[in-house]
Amino acid sequence: MVKTLRKKFIITSMAAVTVLLAVLLGALNAANYVFSSNQSAAMLEMFSRNEGAFKPGQMKPDKRPFPELFGGGPISEDNAMSARFFLVRTDLDGNVIFADTARISSVTEAEAKDYAAEALSSGKSDGKIRNFIYKTSISRNGTENVTVFLDISNQIRSFFYTLAISLLAGLICWGLMLLLVLLLSKKAIQPVAESFEKQKRFVTDAGHELKTPLAIILANTEALELHSGETKWSANIRAQVKRLNGLMQNLLTLSKMEENALQLDLADTDITAAVGEGLEPFSEPAERKGIKISSEIEQGVSCRLNKEAFLQLVSILLDNAVKYSVKDGEIFVKLTKTDKNVLFSVQNSCESLPECGPDKLFDRFYRSDSARTQKNGGCGIGLSAAKAIAEAHKGSITAEYGEKNTITFTVKISTAVKKQKKDKPAN
Repeated sequence: MVKTLRKKFIITSMAAVTVLLAVLLGALNAANYVFSSNQSAAMLEMFSRNEGAFKPGQMKPDKRPFPELFGGGPISEDNAMSARFFLVRTDLDGNVIFADTARISSVTEAEAKDYAAEALSSGKSDGKIRNFIYKTSISRNGTENVTVFLDISNQIRSFFYTLAISLLAGLICWGLMLLLVLLLSKKAIQPVAESFEKQKRFVTDAGHELKTPLAIILANTEALELHSGETKWSANIRAQVKRLNGLMQNLLTLSKMEENALQLDLADTDITAAVGEGLEPFSEPAERKGIKISSEIEQGVSCRLNKEAFLQLVSILLDNAVKYSVKDGEIFVKLTKTDKNVLFSVQNSCESLPECGPDKLFDRFYRSDSARTQKNGGCGIGLSAAKAIAEAHKGSITAEYGEKNTITFTVKISTAVKKQKKDKPAN
């Protein structure tokens, strides 16, 4: 539990850091892109208005909020003089009259005419062609079209350079934050870990301390029945003692198996025989309720597991099936083996299916019907213990609702469990 809590703390913290960095870097790069685009658009507008010439004071600031911040301020003379652009004059029919490439060396006059032809063929007065943005306007004398092309390759390179640097910085910050969270996570959950450890110690100590008084109560009840005969009160005492013993056993199992605290001694086990051994004690209780137990058990199934823990798992599932199966119902037990897994399932019919989802049945102390659970002697923790046992074997357990009010619990245990350094024989 502590390891799981620490893992969730780290994941949650890093998710928050990731979102924060993504928003921050996204906002910075978006602002940089808007600034560069507005600055280039403003400069192109100025050159188009003056037909390729720069006249100080011609580009007035925008009236938008924060115009300087987003590139809407006036164009400085230095920026204008460093700009690379060319212009092409065409008549109103689209024929090229003149191409001026004096302010750019990477474009020839012939290439400039090709750019102009492509821009005019698009039918748009402004747009972008490769690394140039352009704007077409009518000349002052009204007899020509003037198309100005502004080279924005430097802005593009600057944008991607800034993007790469910011991403690298963000990645470094993310890594440093991960290291910091890893170092602080243990300290952050230390109070919870201590509380959980005290809780586990209390459950274990209380469970062991309760064994003696429960054994004495049961012994005295049996002695009383020998002297005065069995009564409904003595039978009720024995039933409640049995219920408390089951609850205590399941609590101890959960406490030991938290965080893999219990290192199970695994050994090659005949699971076919183990299931048969686990079925035997439930024949009589099932018969008293008129419940038919049928099975489909594959012979010769074996796997590396802890036999005692597996028998407890089988007992929990069969006890649950007998308790909640309807009178004259049916329980079906199945054991099969695939290439990679052993599958053990118990299906029983019930009066009505729980309203909750199947996964909810494995929650500790969950009861879909508290009155019915009390009546049948359940304590709402058996399936949680079964899940802990399955997971301790690196396996899983699932529940599934079927037709005609049936519930099927399926345990899957891998057959590829590695041998321990020191194996102990199965019990």
